Amino acid sequence: MAERATSDETIAAIEACQQELPAEFPGGKLAFGFDGVVDNVRTMVETRQSPTEYERLERLSDLEDLLSDSVAKGSSLTIEWEKEGTRTGGHACHLSRAFNKLDANTLMIGTYGQPVQEPFTTEFSESTLLTIGEPGFCDAVEFDDGKLMISETSEAASLDWEKLTERVAVERVADALDGRDLLGVGYWNVTSALPELLDRLVEETWPLQDSPPDRIFLDPGDIRNLPDDQIQQGAAHLEAINRKVPVTVSANKSETEKIAGADGGEASGTLRSDAKSAHEILGIDQYVGHGRTESAGISQTRSTAIKVPTTDSPSMTTSAGDHFNVGFIIAHLAGLSLPAAMVVGNAVAGSFVRNGVPPTYDDIYAFVDSYSEML
Repeated sequence: MAERATSDETIAAIEACQQELPAEFPGGKLAFGFDGVVDNVRTMVETRQSPTEYERLERLSDLEDLLSDSVAKGSSLTIEWEKEGTRTGGHACHLSRAFNKLDANTLMIGTYGQPVQEPFTTEFSESTLLTIGEPGFCDAVEFDDGKLMISETSEAASLDWEKLTERVAVERVADALDGRDLLGVGYWNVTSALPELLDRLVEETWPLQDSPPDRIFLDPGDIRNLPDDQIQQGAAHLEAINRKVPVTVSANKSETEKIAGADGGEASGTLRSDAKSAHEILGIDQYVGHGRTESAGISQTRSTAIKVPTTDSPSMTTSAGDHFNVGFIIAHLAGLSLPAAMVVGNAVAGSFVRNGVPPTYDDIYAFVDSYSEML
């Protein structure tokens, strides 16, 4: 039987969040790694009226139609795009940018250049940066119904425990992490050795710290191309980590389906059911699945799914999932229940998608207050 978010469950989660969410940001000392990317944000041109005026290709499905038509006709396809701006990207940058706006204390361990390059030095002057390699580059093409990411991978692709500790001494990593409330990492699809790296990181540095992070938060990224056996091997490392420090994995719907089918079974196609399967396969404390119309959270003791307020006029969809993660981490810092945490995750992502910038805490609080009216 399909397990989808219900209206009653959604309203109960909203009410819980409105009761539990503090009026002010609870603060926190956070660490993020291990990537660093320069993103070129782009739109595709459908028709052009002049050198400065054009109609954009609005939907990813429209691009699919153009590609299918070209293949069917055996012809080449030329598509023009426009650059809308440049920004830093990757897990560590997206989350640190949002948390710096909330005046949190952020540590970033990633590929920012040797020495640290622009635009990282300027944008993250308030963060502590430990660089471990050269950055990557990504063309992020925005559509109303999704995005197309064309990436040139950074040195994060070949990162493992040995390379990390060649660049930064074990003792320095331990000292930098000591006292942090949470360590957030991404992405597994970029850094294939990420689960094993994390396993070694916890084994080698947690004993050296007086107050190590009390949770690890992992965003796997688009792992649909990872072989199932690699996901199974990674799951063994995550289960081992979880015995020492609780692990939360947060992934979108397609990524959740991939994990759910990694043991040879078939994904159900419903987010909550697949999130349950992914939670079991990975052997972790929490699994969070987020999609365009609903999100689902699974812990050792409960399962929840809630509806997402959608919009037909998004300002930015690239890194919407990262901003869901920001909201979920805020909820963790504030000690919220799982259903309430899902609401905060959707609120931060929803505000970002509508406005194109990370929200203030007042923005988040206001979104939660009006959440049910937007469904």
